[in-house]
Amino acid sequence: VQLQASGGGLVQPGGSLRLSCAASGRTFTSYSVGWFRQPPGKEREFVAVSKWGNSNPFYRDSVKGRFTISRDSPKNTVYLQMNSLKPEDTAVYYCAAGRPITSTMRSDTAYDYWGQGTQVTVSS
Repeated sequence: VQLQASGGGLVQPGGSLRLSCAASGRTFTSYSVGWFRQPPGKEREFVAVSKWGNSNPFYRDSVKGRFTISRDSPKNTVYLQMNSLKPEDTAVYYCAAGRPITSTMRSDTAYDYWGQGTQVTVSS
């Protein structure tokens, strides 16, 4: 599976962005697709996951109610809609695909395929 992440940019606090993760080579249908981010000078961290099998998505606490992950199966694309952005959301965002079990879905080591990062900067 090849993943292509896009949609990053510079936005003011309170603004919105939508990130896209497009897959080629295989469909996302049988994969969980996660978004991770790496803030400046920090470790990569879990953001959200759309689990395969139409289970409910899962988010890190700090983005609940602001970020929404969704799938467009015909387009083989997963989106991360980010609203009410804060400066602390500034990071390089990565999408990843894999088959993590529930206990490992926050771990980047549970994902097999990664897209290149897309920079999100939230600043006035």
